[in-house]
Amino acid sequence: MTVSRDVELEGHIIDSGMLQAAFGIVMDNGGEFDVEEFDIGREKTATSYARLRISAPDEETLQAIVHELHHHGANPADDADARLEPAPADQVVPDGFYSTTNHPTQIRYDDEWIPVEEIEMDCAVIVEDGDDPRAYTKVLNAIEAGDQVVVGEAGIRVRPPERPRDTEGAFGFMQGGISSERPSETTIEQIADAIDETKREDGNVLVVAGPALIHSGAREDLARLVREGYVDGLSIGNGFAVHDLERDLYGTSLGVNTETLDHARKGHKHHIYTISEIIRAGSIPEAIESGLVESGVMYECVQNDVPYVIAGSIRDDGPLPDTITDAVEAQNAIREQAREADMVLMLSTLLHSVAVGNCLPSTTRVVCVDINPATVTQLLDRGSAQAVGMVTDIGTFVPILAEKLLD
Repeated sequence: MTVSRDVELEGHIIDSGMLQAAFGIVMDNGGEFDVEEFDIGREKTATSYARLRISAPDEETLQAIVHELHHHGANPADDADARLEPAPADQVVPDGFYSTTNHPTQIRYDDEWIPVEEIEMDCAVIVEDGDDPRAYTKVLNAIEAGDQVVVGEAGIRVRPPERPRDTEGAFGFMQGGISSERPSETTIEQIADAIDETKREDGNVLVVAGPALIHSGAREDLARLVREGYVDGLSIGNGFAVHDLERDLYGTSLGVNTETLDHARKGHKHHIYTISEIIRAGSIPEAIESGLVESGVMYECVQNDVPYVIAGSIRDDGPLPDTITDAVEAQNAIREQAREADMVLMLSTLLHSVAVGNCLPSTTRVVCVDINPATVTQLLDRGSAQAVGMVTDIGTFVPILAEKLLD
């Protein structure tokens, strides 16, 4: 005895490798497939369609296969509405709730397909009834008793981003993956073109940066990019802000002169002195307004009304008055930033890159730059498959990027 279900794949399923991936998923999980229908696009930009019948020895195995296929863009072929169940309590979801991917998603409700708003991975889907019903995501800690939560996988469509063969434009080079073999300057020029294209289209560029950017001497170049309007938001941790401000107040980053690389006398105290001075001033904007701070990335953000989120961690000294120390509050602030972004530059920070990546839909263009390939690998493994990784020194990358954009 076997059980079976039909699924559909539609789009650039050959060029993107979606069809091959679907075959592999079925076989790797102990199932079988029959191609019931296959319509191949005959032109470079034409889409293809495949209908597969998936068979498995039992319902549990079939469910596991269909679940994994669904996350890769294979959708159930039936036209059933999505199933809803009320949340039994605050922060509690019904058993078998649908956990979202970061791909564009629709649900079928009252025989109509409606888009899921504010899509991000690892959330529940809530449906609000009315004259104009809507579906949107909620993180688990925001679930309220009585919320109508989508359960199971019936009546749900997922559409992963696709890459037709004749991809053109500044983002054509972004074919995913990680490489330290590509010519660095050529790749940086392509990234500069992509940023420039985003800005010409009134898009939003978010920079996610770690303190290594300050230590490596790239501070002034990032500050220039903020000043010249190429950065629309900054997502950082307490350490980045502290060392950026330390560089202004004491000429050092973590006690080291970033130009001469000399260790300043008593330089190990500079970062804690910096925190003390900013606390005394009241906040970063107040320190700038008073003339205490006169340069740097934070200075340019304040002077040019570029919003920033400083998310705290258990490792922080101080922290600065502007740092959000509540983890859930910080996550929500990052989420709001991420929803505004059309392109994200993740610069030498593993934990912050993963945190922001978790909040991004797969349609947002992401470039992750780090000297350690494991940073980009982990980002892709977490589900940010749209990210493009560049393995290089951040102290080299940012100055060349600024030169390509500004000079």
